[in-house]
Amino acid sequence: MAKKLYVGNLPYTATEDEIRRLFGEFGPVESVQLITDRDTGRPRGFGFVEMNDDAASEAISALDGYNFDGRNLRVNEARPRGERDTVRRTSW
Repeated sequence: MAKKLYVGNLPYTATEDEIRRLFGEFGPVESVQLITDRDTGRPRGFGFVEMNDDAASEAISALDGYNFDGRNLRVNEARPRGERDTVRRTSW
């Protein structure tokens, strides 16, 4: 069964291939998704990696706090996305 990991504090220059190689040291990577701003298309500095349970646990232990291109990564199991706020906020 695949586990989805949250990867935060990524350098804005990180690529999916770099992340796949980094996490691939701990087992097969099923997918990598780097999140970008929908308006500008610029990277937001976080993403998600999917890999099998055993490899994911090993990757979390090894890579949480790991210095990647000058930034200490935050790696943990991704939480399910909650319901979105349906109330539109307006400025007063």
